[in-house]
Amino acid sequence: MNKEVVSKRFQTGNVIIVAATHMLHDIYSSFLAPLRPLLIEKLGISLTLASLWDLIMRIPWFLNPFIGIIAEKTAARYFIIVTPAITATVMSLLGAAPSFTIISILLFTMGISSGIFHVPAPTMVRRLSGNKVGRGMSYFMFGGELARTAGPLIITASVSYWGLEGTWRLIPLGLLASFILYFKLKDIKISDDIKKKAAENKNVLQSTKKYIPFFLLVIGITLFRAIMKSGLTAFLPTYYYADKGESLWFANSALAVFQLAGALGTIFSGSISDKIGRKATLLVISIVSPLMMFLFIYSTGYLSFVFLILLGFFVFAPGPVLIALVQDRSNDFPVFMNSIYMTVSFVSSAVAVFFAGALGDWLGLETTYLISSVLALCAIPFVLGLKTRNK
Repeated sequence: MNKEVVSKRFQTGNVIIVAATHMLHDIYSSFLAPLRPLLIEKLGISLTLASLWDLIMRIPWFLNPFIGIIAEKTAARYFIIVTPAITATVMSLLGAAPSFTIISILLFTMGISSGIFHVPAPTMVRRLSGNKVGRGMSYFMFGGELARTAGPLIITASVSYWGLEGTWRLIPLGLLASFILYFKLKDIKISDDIKKKAAENKNVLQSTKKYIPFFLLVIGITLFRAIMKSGLTAFLPTYYYADKGESLWFANSALAVFQLAGALGTIFSGSISDKIGRKATLLVISIVSPLMMFLFIYSTGYLSFVFLILLGFFVFAPGPVLIALVQDRSNDFPVFMNSIYMTVSFVSSAVAVFFAGALGDWLGLETTYLISSVLALCAIPFVLGLKTRNK
């Protein structure tokens, strides 16, 4: 009886620790977008070539299902402890990297580290969230989006103070963070239930085959929204810096504001979906966000900043809802199922960034953003295809 009560209790302190770990990791992983204009200038490369970095960074995410299988059978919390140090090291070296190839190797390494972190982390949050999974995923995603708010400001300040070649000085903070996380997370065990269910149902492929129709709908939602979201997160500083002639500080501050609005969207959307349902929440978001994108493109001055904030709120809001949706459906192999979703999400994002970069070279970023808002409307039929489930 007591065990059942504990299992349904929302463990606020532990959820915040995992969310803070997510924030720490993603502060470093968010360095590429604000550094991209400077790296393009330094290496003399095109927007299309620079967009390949996002694809390279996400190639390791094809390994996510294998990471998920390994995590089901091991102490996955150590994956979460070690990866911030790895990500901090490789991302802090971007400014000093002398060539396109070296930057690509660093980003590929970061992709492996990021996959190892993101696959088990949501399942840890699920275990700690009791019957409020949506709220737990909102906390978790809030940490990630807050990181992408702080990351551009931190790396821009570092470049201003130490120069592009001096960003390696941020490495010790990541190493220290993993050392501290070891003492904070080493006793949070999440694998016992996973191992028990895995023992009861050993055939991963047979167990997950029934989820194929569900994941096809998730792919549709994710893919059609990806160009809008990824085009903004990857090229918003470039849009302001190169196309609009704004300063680097202004361009990266705009990205930080956009990401902060996204963080607020994630903190609210998961909890709202606990109350009104995942499908209803996703439907509202899918209708409103393309409209905000359209208004952002055709507004000027301070009004454009208002719509940028609203756009950020709705563009990032589906994150915790979709993860909660996957966790709602995955009882047998939750880490493995999450690894499939993460693969879909990040590969879609990488393809979308390359597509947005190519379109940006051809038609300009403003036209690319307009096209992405139209494509985002195509996610609505996939949302309508989701089946509602009773709690």
